[in-house]
Amino acid sequence: MLTVILDRQNRINTNDLKARLKALGGENTPFPTDEITEFADLMQVYEGAMYEISTKLEILDSEFQVRFAHDPIHHMERRLKSVNSILGKLERKGLPLNVAAMRDNLFDVAGIRVICNYRDDVYSVSNYLSAQNDISVLRVKDYIKNPKQNGYRSLHVIYAVPVFLSSGAHYTPVEVQFRTIAMDYWASLEHALRYKTDLPDAKLTEHSQTLLDCARSLQNIETQMQNIHRDINGAPQAGEAPKAD
Repeated sequence: MLTVILDRQNRINTNDLKARLKALGGENTPFPTDEITEFADLMQVYEGAMYEISTKLEILDSEFQVRFAHDPIHHMERRLKSVNSILGKLERKGLPLNVAAMRDNLFDVAGIRVICNYRDDVYSVSNYLSAQNDISVLRVKDYIKNPKQNGYRSLHVIYAVPVFLSSGAHYTPVEVQFRTIAMDYWASLEHALRYKTDLPDAKLTEHSQTLLDCARSLQNIETQMQNIHRDINGAPQAGEAPKAD
């Protein structure tokens, strides 16, 4: 059994986070000075929520292996938004740069990408996770059933999970993106084309159209491979996304 977890950054260090905030703003830190400690503490709560969800996913993957001799999760990637990304998103939304605005309006500070082997696995794992009675489903966007215009496919679910501190349980949002291997490598290439290239506009348009055609072809190929997998494997089949609570 192979389960690979790729952490996109080191665990939170409060003093380092404070230093980064001060470095961004000099004497005028991006967050009010009296909120720096609160911001650092909140980031640790987001990190805790991220690890709570990923542990639940690891356990589900292990259960599938025991019961069905099948690993639905190929690998997972975890990440916390950087300070710059948080500030940029608050600004784009026209929100104040403070902890309250972040806590009340940003639901993807903590994120996990779950790469599954088959589309059935995407829906099965997301539904089993959603059914656990200590977490809530806040929002669901099914871009597999309803792909974006550019061909992007993925299932986005925002969960609220309790993080237990000395002050009690703090229900904290975590965005989980479920997708298949094919959906993931398509999304990685599309992201690189959009954000990491200086190609001329004509070439960008050409490649974007090619990627859209590839997305459609991959969807057909995945359906055929899924059907073969269903015939040779007794793992659960699911075709619907979780429902928000």
